[in-house]
Amino acid sequence: MASRAVDGRQATAGDRLFTRVGAFLSAHRLSPEPAHYAFAYAVIAQPDGLIARRVAELTDGGVRLTARDIEQLGGTALGGAPAALADDAEMTADAATQEAMIERVLHQLDGFGDTVRIAHAEANDFGRDLARSAAEMRDVGAGAGVEEISRLTAAMIERVQHAEAKLESTRRETEELRAALDEARGSARTDPLTELPNRRAFDEAFAALAPGALVIVAMCDIDHFKRINDSFGHPVGDRVIRTVARTLADEGGCLVARYGGEEFAMLFEGVTPDEAAARIDRVRAHIGERRLRVRETGEPIGTVSFSAGVTAGAASEGRAALVARADAALYRAKEQGRARTIVA
Repeated sequence: MASRAVDGRQATAGDRLFTRVGAFLSAHRLSPEPAHYAFAYAVIAQPDGLIARRVAELTDGGVRLTARDIEQLGGTALGGAPAALADDAEMTADAATQEAMIERVLHQLDGFGDTVRIAHAEANDFGRDLARSAAEMRDVGAGAGVEEISRLTAAMIERVQHAEAKLESTRRETEELRAALDEARGSARTDPLTELPNRRAFDEAFAALAPGALVIVAMCDIDHFKRINDSFGHPVGDRVIRTVARTLADEGGCLVARYGGEEFAMLFEGVTPDEAAARIDRVRAHIGERRLRVRETGEPIGTVSFSAGVTAGAASEGRAALVARADAALYRAKEQGRARTIVA
């Protein structure tokens, strides 16, 4: 009896795991191929594993995995796996660009090290040749023929020109490397879907504030976003995120960052909380006036709105404290019916 009870518990746990794997395959539109099942099992059975954590990052905000995502994580994407959709093309291109940029920087680092070593050796050789040429000229003496002095001088000039060319080459490579690193740094701080600054960029901007600076932090979240994804699909959800992102950024006068999923963070300086709230409400009104439709079918999406929480404080309070207060105000806005701004 005890053995049968244990077997029953194991079967129940196995059934639950099988159900969750099936739900994962369905959510990401993966056909029930063994390769897809093995990938889904690795994600579900080891939720704290590296693959599961990476999948959680890639699907934050309801984004569906693409074939490229699965293959980069070590899986195999077969016929049922969605390819990168038209709306995902920008994200895929950005990821490929960043990978190519990293390869370029690493290649330049290798080449830069070689150039520095060569230039150093050339400088040492040039010093020795210069000393030897000077000694030869002393040995020749004042009675030396013009031809011999010209030969020694020409040899010295050639060495100088060779060293200058090497130094110029090193300078150019240094500038190229600096530009590539700056470009990579910028990409690491940009959200690929919206092209807004990302959470890392927002956190760094806050950290750069003077401790005594008075700032406004606002957190905005698209209302009923899961309903949009479920009703129209994730590509449409991505378009909605981009629309809200662009409209917030167009308001100007503050830093707007995609903080995660359908949530945005805003950092104001030199305005009051009420002024910041008024700007956010203008954006909400502008979005509410638009009649968004599914591009492929013309089906109306309906009114899109977002809720926001606003708080004020000194930078010395710390980013986490101000974001937490703004988040609390955001949740009150949600509880009070959404499509509104609450000032903490």
